[in-house]
Amino acid sequence: MIRPIMRNELVLQRPSAPAAEADLPIAQDLLDTLEAHRHSCVGMAANMIGQLKRIIAFDNDGSYLVMLNPEIVSQAGAYPAEEGCLSLAGTRPATRYRTVKVRYQDLGMKPRTGTFTGFTAQIIQHEIDHCNGILI
Repeated sequence: MIRPIMRNELVLQRPSAPAAEADLPIAQDLLDTLEAHRHSCVGMAANMIGQLKRIIAFDNDGSYLVMLNPEIVSQAGAYPAEEGCLSLAGTRPATRYRTVKVRYQDLGMKPRTGTFTGFTAQIIQHEIDHCNGILI
């Protein structure tokens, strides 16, 4: 189900709780909402649809990937970035890393680890910031 985009900064600044199997419908709503905004958005976190759970969805080189409970375990190659967000007006500066290694659970709740680079890595970092209540 496509959900409205959360724009309340007080909600967006709250850290998200760990996701569990019972939260898989939230992951589907997140995917549906991301798909509906595909022309203006490349990634979303569950708090952007009003659900304070550690779930992100993003464009991973042409197909969507969902991560539950994502955690960056290593990063390399810092650079300055300027980012916008569907939930917030304007753009803001951020320090990002060219390569990130992420530990997460897939939609089957299986543990996974992946290494991501370039723009995909930047999207993941932005969405994990959302999970942590950091507004960018």
